[in-house]
Amino acid sequence: MKHTAFTGFHEAMGAKMVEFAGYYMPIQYEGLIKEHMTVREAVGVFDVSHMGEVWVNGPKAEKFVQWVTSNDVTALYDGKVQYSCFPNGKGGIVDDLLVYRFGPEKYLLVINAANIEKDWNWLLEQSKQFSLEIGKELINASDDIAQLAIQGPLALKAMQKLTNEPIEDMEYYTFKELTFAGVENILLSTTGYTGSGGCEIYLPNDAAETIWKAVFEAGAEFDIKPIGLGARDTLRLEMGFCLYGNDITDSTSPIEAGLGWITKFSDANDFIDKAVLLKQKEEGVSRRLRGFEMIDKGIPRQHYEICNAAGEIIGEVTSGTMAPAVGKGIGMGYIKDEFAKFGSEIFIRIRNKDLKAQIVKLPFYKG
Repeated sequence: MKHTAFTGFHEAMGAKMVEFAGYYMPIQYEGLIKEHMTVREAVGVFDVSHMGEVWVNGPKAEKFVQWVTSNDVTALYDGKVQYSCFPNGKGGIVDDLLVYRFGPEKYLLVINAANIEKDWNWLLEQSKQFSLEIGKELINASDDIAQLAIQGPLALKAMQKLTNEPIEDMEYYTFKELTFAGVENILLSTTGYTGSGGCEIYLPNDAAETIWKAVFEAGAEFDIKPIGLGARDTLRLEMGFCLYGNDITDSTSPIEAGLGWITKFSDANDFIDKAVLLKQKEEGVSRRLRGFEMIDKGIPRQHYEICNAAGEIIGEVTSGTMAPAVGKGIGMGYIKDEFAKFGSEIFIRIRNKDLKAQIVKLPFYKG
């Protein structure tokens, strides 16, 4: 099991530690609900150093990233971030990711922890047709970079104390390279996975102690707290954000998953599975990922069956929880297209009982 540069801090602060994606990670500290509401109302700190980072450099960088991702990389400008996915050549998804553009010959791909080896091997295979030099033009830097996500409505106000560069008014999905807590060349972005604002800080492992202590000192007046991965999951689900392995997989397409907005079919955008996914967009799909709220009391969980009023199975839950800030059971799942209309009544089979729910538009949490 791998440790992050912050493991010692988690243990010292009494975190409940678990194995996650091959890493020794904090699942919770004071309790999931309290941590969840800390992020919704103030500021919390997640260790997300387990995420993967891959650099793509050189004159072929833009064309390569354009080929392996579904979104239109040419829409990016320096300092802009884009959400995207890797189509797998069979209509499914290798992974979802963030694409950071530093310049036309320098991109950073941020990938999921559980998929680092899988994604790297996929990128290596795809790089052959571009003749990219491994270690120079394509670099797996995942073990060299630590990352903190400082999230919540007071996060940027607190973190502004640690840099002279203005960050409080940064646009969503942008980034800056700056000096932070006295450490030079820190990457600070505003992508967020919680829906409550904030930033992510990418740093070298040897700066971990300096930055951890500075972050908590700067946030002390705002009652900053460390937050575990348990609350990270409930926060993202309230926003209707997909989790790889649950809501999107190698056997789900971005069109089925409601990710048509990151699947761009412009003439200039040639990418893996373009023809397959365009056909799905034009002809429709047999199932769709939908969000739902429980009407009857119950907590939906992954793999629970979704039924119609006649008790026929029409889908399956991919993510579900009791949402702390929404105050009810919520979930997402794939539902047969003919039953997937917004506002439709469905039933979640929980312990052999069909409990009433309603399909709703995302996000669940409106802020």
